[in-house]
Amino acid sequence: MVHHIRLPNQTNNSPRCDPDVSVSQPATDISWPFGKLDGLDRDDLREAAYEIFFTACRSSPGFGGRSTLTYYNPSDGGDGSGPGSPMKSPGVGMAVNSRVKRALGLKMMKRSSPSRRTSSCGSNPLSPSAASGAVSSPRLSAFSTVPQPRIKRPMTAAEIARQQMRVTEQSDNRLRKTLMRTLVGQMGRRAETIILPLELLRHLKPSEFNDSHEYHLWQKRQLKILEAGLLVQPAIPLDKSNKFAMKLRDIIQASEMKAIDTGKNSEIMKTLCNSVMSLAWRSPDGSPTDVCHWADGYPLNVHVYIALLYSIFDIKDETLVVDEVDELLELMKKTWSTLGINRSIHNLCFTWALFEQYIMTGQVESDLLSASLAMLTEVANDAKKVDREPIYVKMLASVLTEMKRWLEKRLLDYHGNFDRGTVGIMENILPLVFSATKILEEDVPGYISEAQLEKGEVANDSDGNRIDHYIRSSSRNAFSKMLEDQSVNYEALEAQEVCEFLIKLANETEELSAKEKELFSHVLKKWHPIAAGVAAVTLHSCYGILLKQYLTGTPSLTNETISILQRAGRLEKLLIQMVVEDSGECEDGGKAIVREMVPYEVDSILLNLMKQWIHERLKKGKEFLQRSKDTETWNPKSKTEPYAHSAVELIKFSKETVENFFEIPINISENLVYDLADGLEHLFKEYITFVASCGSKQSYLPTLPPLTRCSQNSKFLKLWKRAACSVGMEDPNNNIIEDGNHPRPSTSRGTQRLYIRLNTLHYIQSQLHSLDKTLSLSPKVTPSPRNHLSKRNRQLSSSYFEHSRSSIQVAFQHVSEVAAYRLIFLDSNSVFYGSLYVGDVANARIRPALRILKQNLTLLCAIVTDRAQPLALKEVMKASFEAYLMVLLAGGSSRIFSRFDHPMIEEDFDHLKRVFCTCGETLLVEDVVEREAETVEGVVALMGQSTEQLVEDFSIVACEASGIGLVGAGQKLPMPPTTGKWNRSDPNTILRILCYRNDRAANQFLKRTFQLAKRRD
Repeated sequence: MVHHIRLPNQTNNSPRCDPDVSVSQPATDISWPFGKLDGLDRDDLREAAYEIFFTACRSSPGFGGRSTLTYYNPSDGGDGSGPGSPMKSPGVGMAVNSRVKRALGLKMMKRSSPSRRTSSCGSNPLSPSAASGAVSSPRLSAFSTVPQPRIKRPMTAAEIARQQMRVTEQSDNRLRKTLMRTLVGQMGRRAETIILPLELLRHLKPSEFNDSHEYHLWQKRQLKILEAGLLVQPAIPLDKSNKFAMKLRDIIQASEMKAIDTGKNSEIMKTLCNSVMSLAWRSPDGSPTDVCHWADGYPLNVHVYIALLYSIFDIKDETLVVDEVDELLELMKKTWSTLGINRSIHNLCFTWALFEQYIMTGQVESDLLSASLAMLTEVANDAKKVDREPIYVKMLASVLTEMKRWLEKRLLDYHGNFDRGTVGIMENILPLVFSATKILEEDVPGYISEAQLEKGEVANDSDGNRIDHYIRSSSRNAFSKMLEDQSVNYEALEAQEVCEFLIKLANETEELSAKEKELFSHVLKKWHPIAAGVAAVTLHSCYGILLKQYLTGTPSLTNETISILQRAGRLEKLLIQMVVEDSGECEDGGKAIVREMVPYEVDSILLNLMKQWIHERLKKGKEFLQRSKDTETWNPKSKTEPYAHSAVELIKFSKETVENFFEIPINISENLVYDLADGLEHLFKEYITFVASCGSKQSYLPTLPPLTRCSQNSKFLKLWKRAACSVGMEDPNNNIIEDGNHPRPSTSRGTQRLYIRLNTLHYIQSQLHSLDKTLSLSPKVTPSPRNHLSKRNRQLSSSYFEHSRSSIQVAFQHVSEVAAYRLIFLDSNSVFYGSLYVGDVANARIRPALRILKQNLTLLCAIVTDRAQPLALKEVMKASFEAYLMVLLAGGSSRIFSRFDHPMIEEDFDHLKRVFCTCGETLLVEDVVEREAETVEGVVALMGQSTEQLVEDFSIVACEASGIGLVGAGQKLPMPPTTGKWNRSDPNTILRILCYRNDRAANQFLKRTFQLAKRRD
């Protein structure tokens, strides 16, 4: 039920009545949405609106027409009919039965005083609307000096409009005279073609005003209207260099100091008329036009029109709309052509006028809100139209955004804005804000994304979610107000004072929750199923924040702490009960909202001390970790413990921490176990990152030599150079130590330290299981209800250190890869990439390299622990295969191949595969070796093909890879990029085989196609 409350003493204090109040910023917290209008105040616009209104309605009864439109006053008695009933005799008039009021839900005024809508004939002898039997002509009545008898009669629409808009009879008479002089012989002239301010300036002289100052102010107003409509905010964009605009601007500036001469022979008046007419009768394309534009530019037109709309509100009680609103609105339509208003803009302006009037009159008449909501239905229909003008969309966004802002500001603090007597107004405000929001989101382009960007609104902005937001915000504001009212410096209080403060605050919080349930929840529940529950959760959270601050700063349990916790426990129980009762009809029984309530925890002091203990232990762990980074040398602790000493110390520290943790004589909650486990896992992950910080395999790969073509003598030159340079030379990378006929491993100390890193990772992994088991199976752990989701996630992963295990796997892969590439490309470079097939294939076979490789693999298996060996060996195999491919495809100028070398190369690679198939017992499954060898075997197979076949295959795959299809006559094959992913279908791979192919056909193809240079020895 909506409660209608009126405070008569407040209705006449509307800022709209104050001439000093700017039109763009009323004296409230609502902002004007239609743009700023400088130089014109509310009175200026009101008088201009009346002048335009009167001019547009000049042919209507009461405005100068022959017939007088009369109205029925309900207080005079009699049966009134609808607005379409025939005219009645003077003194009876038409029955006022407003269709607009019925549609908007506004009540009739029902005034007791019969003089409200009646007028005395003869009281205004200059008004043509004063009907008289003695003076039949309205024009003649203006000059009649015979006293007229004072007879009560119904007021005309013109008189009602003049009275509502507070226009003096003197101003009204001046306007009538001007129109009479202007329209002599032009009674059929359209209103929009009358540039009213110009006509007023032409026909009214200073003598028709009380004094020169009044005339000067009046003249400045007319010129300001012209300035706004023709210069500042014209309907048709204006070029700044327009000479007429410059002249008009000069005249307006000159009028600031003194009134300009408007006589017939005045040059300045001639210039003014010429400039105004030229500017007003412009068209967008410069062609002749019959449309005059002087008051239809935005926002001037809207300012004037809304000033006109204000006249529907009764001047004696501005919370009410006059009963003659239908006739007034119908007459206002006549101004649309002059002001550039259409039905959509009218509906939007009317909606704003009703809404703003509710605010300006003290927010006491809820009928005005209901009327605004009804008009929003029309606005919503208009907003769906496809032919909307851009200016309308701009106005729509501004008006509805401001309405939504003002309404939401009330709802975001409804505890402070509404009470027992006004809570019913919320029932009008809520659908109004929802309707405005719906139009904005559906019909204003870009509104949703902008709102989310600026205000952080959630994507799912349903009515229920907004109500949820209002409840939480208002509850927090009400709680903050309670804190402000107590004016307490919380940090400066003694323990006893803090206790009293928090207990009193708990009592007030309980009272606030009762007020929420009693007053507001039944209104909000229409849009939110658990409105009271959300408020209870929010208050619970607010009090919990203060409680937590107190407990955090309390070093030990005290009587004050116990009292606070007991009172907090009772408050928590009441709020939980409130949530449960309000959630009975929810699908999930209110489980979701209950889960938001973080328990206050009576044992918070002990729990905080436990957290502090955990923090200190983890701090020591970080200090130890930093020392390890500075001192670790990656030498094994002993032969039986082939891993880093720092890893042993880290595991020892972790186990001691866990053991000491469970020795503390209290029940340990799962929350604390998670805190400890997360902290330890962070240490483990940081240590694992430290272990894996050993560079990358790219640092060991040799630089690819440039592509060249073999010359006919290149093989001989290479053999000669190799023989000459080998005398007295020693490879600095040669780590081979010959012991009789048994070469020793070439594994460097750096590579062996990498093996220790692998063992360290495996050791950490094996010890995590022991720690995980201790944390999981301890009988002292008690479940924590608020962490049941975390517990479920841990059960699914079955480990507190799942992330650490994943990090170890990644680190193990990385270290194994780096160790393998270092072993093959650095330690074994002299027997593998540095010497294999140098000169020719027959004299530089792979057997010496395989002997060293076997020795290196034996050393690897001796150092690396059993569980870590398979991955380490697999990475060595992959590095060996890549090195073999680089020998074949990127071996530099010291290597050349022919088709006849293919059997030897194929045999050598089979020997290389066999080394890994036979290494250890089932460390590498043969299928794994074969799968990794497929790429190399494909490349080796290419070396057995003829040059012609290679050229043909290359041409095909190069064209396919570049997307050019077949190469036509005169076209060149594209140079394929070097991807490093060599395989038999890669054009760069085939090209490299041709570059190292020692025959004339390959040489000619490379020279003709890519102009590759010969090798330079």
